[in-house]
Amino acid sequence: MDVIAGKLGSDILLLDISDITLIADYFVIATAESSRQLKAIVEDVQEQVKKEYGKQPLSVEGTPESGWMLLDYGSIVVHVFSEAQRSRYQLEKLWSDARTIVRIA
Repeated sequence: MDVIAGKLGSDILLLDISDITLIADYFVIATAESSRQLKAIVEDVQEQVKKEYGKQPLSVEGTPESGWMLLDYGSIVVHVFSEAQRSRYQLEKLWSDARTIVRIA
């Protein structure tokens, strides 16, 4: 979470989804104010996770220009959205049964 906050992502949310699905244990959801910031956040997450935990994402989906990117680390999935795409996909609503671990507004 510090990695995302460090690049000035906003409305950062950590959801525990382990009791409601098998696809992952946690979702991290954050908003970027521009495609440039979205790219910087994703690159920094990848760099910091590799540096601190020696892990590469299993897959990377989306592009900064699309307003959404996903980093799949297996048990943790990181979603970084533009404001418009976050509003469109409404993952918080979709996963409303998940337990909120932390929210940094």
